[in-house]
Amino acid sequence: MAKISTLESVHISVRGVVQGVGFRPFVYQLATKHGLKGWVCNTSEDVKIEIAGQTEAIENFLHDLREKAPPLAYIKDITTKHCRPVNYKSFKIRHSIAEKGKYQLVSPDIATCQECLGEILSPDDRRFRYPFTNCTNCGPRFTIIKDIPYDRSRTTMNSFTMCTQCQREYDELLDRRFHAQPNACPQCGPKLKLVDTRVNRVDCTDALNATGKLLKEGKIIAIKGLGGFLLACDATNQEVVSTLRQRKKRPFKPLAVMVSSLEEAKKHCHVSDDEEKLLTSPQSPIVLMKWKPDSTVSGEVAPNLKYLGVMLPYTPLHHLLLQETALPLVMTSGNLSEEPIAKDNDEAILRLAGIADFFLIHNRDIYARYDDSVTFTERGKTQLIRRARGYAPYPIHLDFKSREVLGCGAEEKNTLCLLKDDYAFLSQHIGDMENLETMEHYEDTLKLYKKLFRIEPSIIACDLHPDYLATKYAHKLASQWPELSLVPVQHHHAHIVSCMVDNKVKGPVIGVAFDGTGLGSDGNIWGGEFLVADYNNFTRTGQLEYLPLPGGAQAIRKPYRTAIGYLLTLLGENALKELPCLNEVDSLEIDVIKRQLEKGLNSPLTSSCGRLFDAVSALLGVRGKIEYEAQAAIELEMIAYDEAGQTGCYPFAIVEKNGLVQVKLGDLLAAVICDLQSRTSKAKIAARFHNSVAKIINTLCQTVSKKTGLSQVVLSGGVFQNRLLLGKTVNLLETSRLSVFTHQQVPCNDGGISLGQAVIASFNSDKE
Repeated sequence: MAKISTLESVHISVRGVVQGVGFRPFVYQLATKHGLKGWVCNTSEDVKIEIAGQTEAIENFLHDLREKAPPLAYIKDITTKHCRPVNYKSFKIRHSIAEKGKYQLVSPDIATCQECLGEILSPDDRRFRYPFTNCTNCGPRFTIIKDIPYDRSRTTMNSFTMCTQCQREYDELLDRRFHAQPNACPQCGPKLKLVDTRVNRVDCTDALNATGKLLKEGKIIAIKGLGGFLLACDATNQEVVSTLRQRKKRPFKPLAVMVSSLEEAKKHCHVSDDEEKLLTSPQSPIVLMKWKPDSTVSGEVAPNLKYLGVMLPYTPLHHLLLQETALPLVMTSGNLSEEPIAKDNDEAILRLAGIADFFLIHNRDIYARYDDSVTFTERGKTQLIRRARGYAPYPIHLDFKSREVLGCGAEEKNTLCLLKDDYAFLSQHIGDMENLETMEHYEDTLKLYKKLFRIEPSIIACDLHPDYLATKYAHKLASQWPELSLVPVQHHHAHIVSCMVDNKVKGPVIGVAFDGTGLGSDGNIWGGEFLVADYNNFTRTGQLEYLPLPGGAQAIRKPYRTAIGYLLTLLGENALKELPCLNEVDSLEIDVIKRQLEKGLNSPLTSSCGRLFDAVSALLGVRGKIEYEAQAAIELEMIAYDEAGQTGCYPFAIVEKNGLVQVKLGDLLAAVICDLQSRTSKAKIAARFHNSVAKIINTLCQTVSKKTGLSQVVLSGGVFQNRLLLGKTVNLLETSRLSVFTHQQVPCNDGGISLGQAVIASFNSDKE
């Protein structure tokens, strides 16, 4: 029997990332296609639609609404409600409605689309070589938004009045620039200016062309981008890269490189299918890939490393500069050492005058600082090292409803996280909380997220460490507002829960938290932990044995001190004979270390796996002093790749006391020394050491699994940025028939801590 169509009206609410992505013109075209009348509009909460027409047409409309949405849209849910039929004459797009207390998701900034790229490269197009070209499918979003709903008046484009042609595009329902809020052209939009360090305008008719010439001449240029300034130079010129390092006070830490195309990336790196997909994605992050020996990129870009961080151009400005220079360019954050990225013209010229030779600036303000995201792929999965451009402020979806909670994050690689409803709004990378500038960036970011997502937290979560700036900030807020609940959260519990949330695993799970530093609930420094954990609580079931760090923070900066401390404690003074790590160590310093250990002076105990990597790296003479975090461990990983096929590993002992399993490391270090003395290559020793750590993890996880019946293993902590270790560990665990979960949307390092803190605090507050 044929279906009977009747006239009806339906009110629809669409939630998700549905503003600034061409959603309303899509709805208009869909309604027109199906012969429906009514309206659509943006609100502070959602996109609201009301349609009137035949039942069958409405059903087809609702099907296409979800299945054929614009490529950058993300639909979380669609709710419908039948209402009294209205005799609409047509279908219209209504003005946006601001609703008090309501919020919606905000799109990250998106890399230039192919249509816009075609325009800027076409001499006949009115946007030929225009560096601020964009449409509803690409361009700035988060970095220019001041508030929602997303309209031009609430962005930093408000000061630019569209010309007649741009306004026509903006108003034309079927144009891809319909209500593209940053829409502009050379006549009415932002403009570039090339200046020197004294802000004198460089005499040139084309700032892009002049900048390209300067880069080819070996100059360092500070370039204003989407979320801040980047420092650029010729990546093939060793002298200029070395100069940049000296001026930036970044002697060894790797720099990122931007290349013009995927084909160019393949000249410098081995690019897998997964890496290709990531490089060319709308997020366009930095991707760490295997560096080809015949690459023309200077070794000074990433000293002693086998991986190169590469990204493709993600703005028209970048595309045009790469076209001008025909060179791979270093593109690194515009800052000095660990300061936050500079975002404003005056600020950049003040802070970067000692680094850059010239500044390519423009007059479109940046509202939110935004670093480039850093990623790698392992076993077909994307792993985020730094979550920023292209990803934040897109939320992590929760499988529960939360109260409004603030997670304040850790000291290094800080992010903050706000929970509301079933969303976790994890901020972009903020940085190491070492200075006033970063603290100001932190507070500005918190203020923006609270405003955009209409959040006033009633619960604050922080790390146990009392000296972390983020922890001090949490205590300050709690003292000012007594009605706020303050929940201190153990660092490694937060690590495990962040990965659980990332994978929607409720637990309990076997959690392996391996990192450099985190205050334990017993007052010692943890970092080699095996936990049984859920969102509420954890039990520590295993650990690497406690060993001393002679000099505390000094031992972290000088891994040879860690190595000496470990050997003296585990093997005695005889173990120090003829070791590479002692070649440059003064005998007086060794005596000081001995006395520190004997008297327990400034020698905190640690179970850290990160410090174990440091110690072995120093023992092998790979890296005795570091210039950036985890340098010793990273360089140890690099040499291990030369013998990655090694299957051997070193012995270790396991003891159990009061239900806590400890891994004893004396036999392991003695075997490393034995191999050293027998002149085994450093690469073989490094590979065997990686095998040993993977075996330790597998052995303890099997032990805990047999005791508890648990079979889900969660891996978190900065040590698992080591892809050699990660791959070996996952292989062993899966062979042991354990289910393994690793990070995907959230960094495994301390960039994910705030998410774990917030979720733990939410669950603990619900018990009250």
